[in-house]
Formats: sequence, C-alpha cells, structure tokens
Amino acid sequence: MRKVLSSIRKADQDFKLIEENDKIAIGISGGKDSIVLLYGLYLYKKMSQKNFDILAIHLRLGFEGMDMTPIEQWCHDMGIELLMVDTDIVKILKIQANDEGRLPCSLCSKFKKGYVIDEALRHGCNKIAFAHHGDDAVETLFLNMIYGGRIATFHPKMYLTRKKVTFIRPLLYVFENDIRCAVENDDLPVVTSTCPMDKHTQREEIKQMLALMYKHYPTAKDNFMTMLSNQEQLDLWHKNK
Repeated sequence: MRKVLSSIRKADQDFKLIEENDKIAIGISGGKDSIVLLYGLYLYKKMSQKNFDILAIHLRLGFEGMDMTPIEQWCHDMGIELLMVDTDIVKILKIQANDEGRLPCSLCSKFKKGYVIDEALRHGCNKIAFAHHGDDAVETLFLNMIYGGRIATFHPKMYLTRKKVTFIRPLLYVFENDIRCAVENDDLPVVTSTCPMDKHTQREEIKQMLALMYKHYPTAKDNFMTMLSNQEQLDLWHKNK
C-alpha cells in the first residue's frame, strides 16, 4: 500500500482532490479497485494533516451469487461505515438486453452513478470518489479515439453542477498491478463479480490490445500517462473557419 498511498498523495497535490471537512462517498463494488481505494483513503486520512470523513456505499445490483459478507466484516473491523443499498438495476437491464441477451453496460454505469450520487447526498457527502486508475484512464482514451472519434479521457476532478457534488479519482496515478500487489500484501477482501458481462466488453478488448502493446513497447505505458497531462505539447489540426 505504500506505493498506492504515495500515488494518492501526488494526485491530491496535483489536482486538490481532498479538502478540509470533506465527506467522501466511495462506491464499493466488491472488486479489487474499490477496496484498495477505500483502504487507501482510510490510511490517507490517518497519515495526512487533512480532516475528512469517508463513507462506503455498496449497491446491491441484483446479480445472483454476490456475497459481500467478507467486505462487510472487514469494514466493521476497521470501523468504516458501509451502506448496503438495494436496487432494481438488474431487472431494468434485463428488459433492455439485446437479442443475444447482452446487458447494456453504459446504462448500468449510468444507473449506478445515479444511485451512488443520491445516497451520497442523502448522507451529507460533498464528494464521491471513483476507483478509476491509470490503466483505466489510458483505456478510456483509446475507447474514445476508436469509437468516439475524439481525444479524451475522464477528469481527475469534476464538479457536477446539477447535483452540487464533486467527483474525484484518487487512484489516477496508480496502475492495476500496484492494486493487485496491495490486495495480496495487505490481505484485502475481494468479492468476484457475477455480472455476465464481466470480461466481455469493449474495454476488455482495449485492455488486451494495450497489454500486447506494452509487451512490445515497454515505455509506452508511462508515456501514455505523461501524455494525458502534457498539454504544452498537444499538436492537432486546426481547420479554417
């Protein structure tokens, strides 16, 4: 976790993610990314000079076989408040499934974000932390380029005017391998997703493509991360108007 904490501190310094008296909601899916984010902010609160609170939120989506007991027990032992929220998301997704039975991931993401925002605001949170990490940022960049025709990724910090809440991504400088090591070294509880679309998405295809690229061009990963904030050397075409 030492490397994760160092990366959280750097992201906080670079983008002013966490401020005095913040109450930060953290969506807990059960996977490795969100549990490392939760533990990272729990430790960062102890070691930093900032006074802020955290609240873990888990949405019961409706997929069968998701047993969150290990994470519930861990949060209880750590003294972390965890909300378990019932939803009907899966029922809605099944209605929207295509002829092959594939569930719409984008719609699921939209619903989950909405539920987390509502619960966060209901419990007095002014910020919501997402567990997107550095690899996610690069994958999102490639997804937008390939499928959206634009050069863009998500922001480290974004204020949602309509809801008056701020999204932050403290794991921005953390890579997935760092997260795996943290889970293993600190024996953090992880619950395997039972979503039928897990590992069968466009993002997973991009992830595999990038893994192959990094194998042949080892410096690419760090250079991609540098590129995301290298605005001074952005050089694109500008059409005459």
